[in-house]
Amino acid sequence: MSNYVSYLRVSTNRQGLSGLGLDAQRLAVASHLAGVSGVLLEEFVEVESGARVMRPVLDEALETCRRRKAILVIAKLDRLSRNVAFISQLMETRVEFVACDAPYAN
Repeated sequence: MSNYVSYLRVSTNRQGLSGLGLDAQRLAVASHLAGVSGVLLEEFVEVESGARVMRPVLDEALETCRRRKAILVIAKLDRLSRNVAFISQLMETRVEFVACDAPYAN
């Protein structure tokens, strides 16, 4: 059984307040964790444009993964970023991560 830390992101305050985007992401994460018998240790939510490189909540989630030896789980790869260079930088952190929409693309 593996430990996970989830990172949920919406682009606008309006999306964050509606909860719809976040609820769908939570459902995807919960479904994935049920399928792999994973344990969710903590959830991090950020309201920030995917184009921004500075993501303090993501940084906090990554630090929690390192400290607790957990895997970062995201609902969809595009919730992390649509920028390949940004995702490449994440890979350089050596924190294992999984996207529920593409679980083998890590």
